Amino acid sequence: MDAAELRYAKTHEWVSVEGDIATVGITAFAVQLLTDIVYLSLPTVGKSFNPGQAMGEVESVKAVSDIYAPVSGSVVEVNSSLPENLSLLTESPLDKAWIVRLKMRDPAELQGLLSYAEYVKHCDKDGH
Repeated sequence: MDAAELRYAKTHEWVSVEGDIATVGITAFAVQLLTDIVYLSLPTVGKSFNPGQAMGEVESVKAVSDIYAPVSGSVVEVNSSLPENLSLLTESPLDKAWIVRLKMRDPAELQGLLSYAEYVKHCDKDGH
């Protein structure tokens, strides 16, 4: 997956869209900030979220961070193999390490997310 083709939340989630399905993961930048990830919790299939609502969490040796829904929708699939293969978050954050797939309620919400260039600028400016 090409990072430039994705949309990004300021909270470090990326979004890839096919039709009305949004695939969500966390960015390499977030993984780098967290360093050694030791635990990942996933939402349950069927659960609905609004933008900015915590869907799960990722825990590293130094912090616990929520994973937020970048758009509203209901969970249609989770990457159930990811919690046992946390190294994928470092090795393949944009491909194999997707976290959840949401059936979007309002695809127009994607317009509120950042482009890759805007995300990089956000990370450089804020340092997080």
